[in-house]
Amino acid sequence: MLTVEELRALAGTREIDTVLVALTDMQGRLQGKRCAVDYFLNEVVPQATEACNYLLAVDVDMNTVDGYEMSSWERGYGDFVLRPDLSTLRRIPWHEGTALVLADVEWVEGGEVPASPRQILRRQLDRLAERGLAAYVGTELEFIVFDDTYEDAWRRGYRELRPANQYNVDYSMLGTARLEPLLRRIRNDMGGAGMYVESAKGECNPGQHEIAFRYTDALSTCDNHVIYKTGAKEIAAQLGKSLTFMAKYNEREGNSCHIHISLRSTGGDPVLADGHGHSPLMRHFLAGQLACLRELTYFFAPNINSYKRFAPGSFAPTAVAWGTDNRTCALRVVGHGESLRVENRVPGGDVNPYLAVAALVAAGLYGIERELPLEPEFHGNAYGSDKPAVPSTLRDAAALLADSKMAKEAFGAEVIEHYLNAARVELAAFDAAVTDWERIRGFERL
Repeated sequence: MLTVEELRALAGTREIDTVLVALTDMQGRLQGKRCAVDYFLNEVVPQATEACNYLLAVDVDMNTVDGYEMSSWERGYGDFVLRPDLSTLRRIPWHEGTALVLADVEWVEGGEVPASPRQILRRQLDRLAERGLAAYVGTELEFIVFDDTYEDAWRRGYRELRPANQYNVDYSMLGTARLEPLLRRIRNDMGGAGMYVESAKGECNPGQHEIAFRYTDALSTCDNHVIYKTGAKEIAAQLGKSLTFMAKYNEREGNSCHIHISLRSTGGDPVLADGHGHSPLMRHFLAGQLACLRELTYFFAPNINSYKRFAPGSFAPTAVAWGTDNRTCALRVVGHGESLRVENRVPGGDVNPYLAVAALVAAGLYGIERELPLEPEFHGNAYGSDKPAVPSTLRDAAALLADSKMAKEAFGAEVIEHYLNAARVELAAFDAAVTDWERIRGFERL
């Protein structure tokens, strides 16, 4: 991590010549500008910079789409302000002479942009702070590595790609050794970008791996998450490979992003455990997660593909239930004492971490504020239970969000309508598409 004074000294020796100024868009991607370091120091630090406000109103392909109140042809697609959060300033070791800073988004005339994912999370964390609480979070991102470049994968329509491992390498030392040049680069470069790297391990789908990072405060974890996700792709490209975080690349195991969350007092004391196990606050917090999970699923699973993960026996959840160290439940309680925490197993690798963690906090506050009682924990295989089901399609999740009084109260009607429009855009694009599955089924035989 860097201070402005340290950056100024590195700029003087030309050790750093470029600063990336980035916001996180609705899809959880970094968007922004590559600034010359002198311009950044002399202009952006004291005055900020600007970008087109369509960055929070486009689809995955960066197409302008209808339905957004804050940004449209009628409004002229003007600019908004990117205000650098200098506490996020850091080196980016995988690019020569480069630093990066994340930005909060403001209107030119003043005031926050409500639909900005980072601002959405900040508001929920402020609600926690009003109760003397702070959230600590860890995210566990899985990805699949291929021996094809991104350019080759594009030209081949992402078909018949070569996974970097040929078989299940879950916990395999041999399997991870095959990819150690890539995994080591990612680990070391993320450490050089200010992250606390814990470990790397193989996963089940051929070529699938996970790199774990130490938990920290919720906002920093989400910042690190989006930088890591972009950086891992860029490092893979530099080594002639590609990797994907999409939730379900094929019919085998999907890429998950399990999110671990715990609460502390703003003074740093853990509050979820007491001398008897789970504190009353923990029980209310967890009850809120259960009560709100279905109507907030869109924030955990924002894409058509997200819902392909939710299959029985897949280690992705289908039942809205909680259990102690039970991976068949949507909510898994792990740890004890100071390490006691809730793991939400619904999100996939395509999740926007700011939106997902904001949803976790909002749901927990819902339970705390109403002192909701906690149902008994589930024992056994939740896949075969009669518990309520996680929504199985984006259409179902969007409908639940649209009807959610709790979501509108927690996030504001403007924010909910903005993201419901994103869901409508994605559904319309998918409904209009003709898939390979349809061609194979119907070209000759129908």
